[in-house]
Amino acid sequence: MIRHVIEGDHLFHKIIENRGDLGDYKSPWKYSNLKNELDFSEMYRTEFLDMIKALKESDLENVRIERKEVGQSKKLGDYLNRIAYHESFHTGQLLSYLRTIGVERPNIWD
Repeated sequence: MIRHVIEGDHLFHKIIENRGDLGDYKSPWKYSNLKNELDFSEMYRTEFLDMIKALKESDLENVRIERKEVGQSKKLGDYLNRIAYHESFHTGQLLSYLRTIGVERPNIWD
């Protein structure tokens, strides 16, 4: 699931960069172990966050993400919210799994 979230962030980044058109997207992920994957993903996460920091407020309303292959047309701001929802959903899922098996976990919710 961790791989799904970090690779999903990269995919969302590419979707935004290309305004919805993924073309012949090829994932750069080569599956190995958790440490390697987290280390590998760090550069992509930084690039993704830098792209978000460079956005103008007007971009959130005026830039459209058109994903014709899945019938989606969204404002960039709505698409960014979708990304945050995806990540928070899986965070809750992981915390639930840890709770179920009795593992001490961080108290991240206010």
